[in-house]
Amino acid sequence: MNTTTQTSAVAGSSTLAVIFAAILGAAIITIAGHVQANTLHDAAHDVRHATGFPCH
Repeated sequence: MNTTTQTSAVAGSSTLAVIFAAILGAAIITIAGHVQANTLHDAAHDVRHATGFPCH
């Protein structure tokens, strides 16, 4: 009886996705920490208008 499993490919792909998400999250936090507050506010304001959410 020979049985083989291919769990290493799934685990490797999942690990890569977690690492990518962690790096992307760290980059977003780092960039947001160094940007001026007015720039972040204006960007959020523009996104709210572009997506149709009222903000006033």
